[in-house]
Amino acid sequence: MANIHSSAIIDPAAQIDASVTVGPYTVIGPNVKIGAGTTVGAHCVIEGHTTIGQNNRIFQFNSLGAVPQDKKYADEPCELVIGDRNTVREFCTFNIGSPGGGGVTRIGNDNWIMAYVHLAHDCVVGNHTIFANNSQLAGHVHVDDWVILGGFTVVHQFVRLGAHAMTAMCSLLFADLPPFVMCQGQPAGARSMNYEGLRRRGFSPERISAVKAMHKALYRDDLTLEQARGSIAGLTEKFPEAAADVQLMLSFLSQTSPQRGIVR
Repeated sequence: MANIHSSAIIDPAAQIDASVTVGPYTVIGPNVKIGAGTTVGAHCVIEGHTTIGQNNRIFQFNSLGAVPQDKKYADEPCELVIGDRNTVREFCTFNIGSPGGGGVTRIGNDNWIMAYVHLAHDCVVGNHTIFANNSQLAGHVHVDDWVILGGFTVVHQFVRLGAHAMTAMCSLLFADLPPFVMCQGQPAGARSMNYEGLRRRGFSPERISAVKAMHKALYRDDLTLEQARGSIAGLTEKFPEAAADVQLMLSFLSQTSPQRGIVR
């Protein structure tokens, strides 16, 4: 294939669309599938049971599909699944899943992932996220749509980040970060809601007012988490346009374990 460099080493069993471009010295293993329009830069290693969708741009020096950094792993056929239209910059490491976490590390669509990002086993990343340089996710982390991670953000295992949340540079998360919340610190503390990000995504004034009310219930009214959930549930009457946003928050909070709690 004319768009695959002669120095690339590609196993004959790999399933690579004819439109895929592969740069010099890249190595692709037998259980790899790559969809149409994707470009892979030089000096990449793509191995394991890895499926990459369409129109992704993978820059040079990436390691995708290596076994998890989990001492319990015993060569089970786990997976890495990457969606469409993602940008993956240099020196990223995405591991396959593990039997203890469902067996799949999954990345959605339209994500912008900068250099030196690590996604450990069984992480699940949604759509339209931005991970700045050196963001590091331990195993079993879930990141919902439109999340932005500041550079050098570190996320502890099993932590969840809700949709439209944002972290500042060098944030360290040991607890769940609810939707819409901006955090900063080591350990991270809630600082505000991501109002400017919501405006840029077309949230109406009424929806943003509902997000402000949710912030007040969670962080300013001196309520327990259970009391805050009750207060937030009542916001749909005052802000009917924001009913889906309220439900998003309530669903997230209902899945937060008492042991982990939320970023405060």
